[in-house]
Amino acid sequence: MTIHQNLIAGEWTGVDASDNINPSDTNDVVGRYARASAADTVQAIAAAKAAFPAWSRSGILERHAILKKTSDEIIARKEELGRLLAREEGKTLPEAIGETIRAGQIFDFFAGECLRLAGEVLPSVRPNIGVEITRDPLGVIGVITPWNFPIAIPAWKIAPALAYGNTVVFKPADLVPGCAWAIVDILHRAGLPKGVLNLVMGKGSVVGQAMLDSPDLAGITFTGSTGTGKRVALASIEHNRKFQLEMGGKNPLVVLDDADLTVAVEAAANSGFFSTGQRCTASSRLIVTEGIHDRFVAALTEKLKTLTVDNALKAGTHIGPVVDEKQLKTDTDYIEIGKSEGAKLAFGGELVRNETPGFYLQPTLFTEASNSMRIAREEIFGPVAAVIRAKDYDEALSVANDTPFGLSAGIATTSLKHATHFKRNSEAGMVMVNLPTAGVDFHVPFGGRKGSSFGSREQGKYASEFFTTVKTAYTLA
Repeated sequence: MTIHQNLIAGEWTGVDASDNINPSDTNDVVGRYARASAADTVQAIAAAKAAFPAWSRSGILERHAILKKTSDEIIARKEELGRLLAREEGKTLPEAIGETIRAGQIFDFFAGECLRLAGEVLPSVRPNIGVEITRDPLGVIGVITPWNFPIAIPAWKIAPALAYGNTVVFKPADLVPGCAWAIVDILHRAGLPKGVLNLVMGKGSVVGQAMLDSPDLAGITFTGSTGTGKRVALASIEHNRKFQLEMGGKNPLVVLDDADLTVAVEAAANSGFFSTGQRCTASSRLIVTEGIHDRFVAALTEKLKTLTVDNALKAGTHIGPVVDEKQLKTDTDYIEIGKSEGAKLAFGGELVRNETPGFYLQPTLFTEASNSMRIAREEIFGPVAAVIRAKDYDEALSVANDTPFGLSAGIATTSLKHATHFKRNSEAGMVMVNLPTAGVDFHVPFGGRKGSSFGSREQGKYASEFFTTVKTAYTLA
């Protein structure tokens, strides 16, 4: 089987490789992908550093053309790339194709941003002096991405990094090298100069650590676990580098007595269980007021009974497999923890057997949970949600905000008063009204508060805050 190699200084390299396994069918090897060493990573960083001066001063039309060409190819190949994503991550094929399209849209957006680079011209308080405020590229950017959105998250980090004139060293999650390799291959063929984008696939303990140890990275943008995020922060502080962290979530969906029951159930099912619950924006805490509680639980349980758990590539599948055996064990361990804490297992919690061997788990719903339980405090990152009963709106809001995380929050209500109050008082970076907590547009800022995020927002025009540094210049007339 062909080895998909790392890209360092414009050259494909690497012979040490590992198999990329399909979680929907563990007999299916998606491909063999090279694993970089620490020395490879150092070489990639050096290549990016050498390429930075020329790329940072490159013309905006050159950058625009490369990113637009990349966008066009991703969209044209959406079925093929979506199938690759579904095979290696386990997301259903429709979800995978949708994510691929979003990646193409992100590259298209930042192709446009290349042509919209702007600054300010201000008068000085002193006579005959002009002031210009501009944004310069930051330098060499380390991009470290997770496995749950293997094409969209790399896109929303790499595209702005390149658009604003930075060079990149990209380390994807070890579980999903396929989509990462495909994006880099497309960008490479689109005309990126040697060294501007470098791909180093491999273990975090090797590749990631070499990136953290390097004094030549001007910034690191990271999405992943809270524990690893803290390590990124500590290492970055030591090297006085800029860092951006997107980490965990334990997102609440509040359902009030006046909610449209159908809307509330659809929002809960979508954001809690689709994508196998493997989204940092998933609503795993369903906070439901007394008057609608029993009807909501009954309706959501009936909805979950209709969802098919099967091979991600099979037509009619609603929920694919968990990404790997380790994550499956984490999920099942938390299910046992929920039982031991006194929550009621209302639905699911069992492993599923299908035609192909994979990591299949029923969507799992707990009721009679309290916000002090571990299943309500800690991110599980699987198709597991807990219903917490609340007396009224005020108690529901208090419970929703009682979390160390603050990424996304939602409310289901027909009350304009409560919707407006919740938007203003929710301690989350993103708030949804009568919508799933998961799912944001590609042109608006993404990010949270508290333990979920650190640093400036990702996506949209707000991405410039991380990938550039502000310069103020004075000129005597």
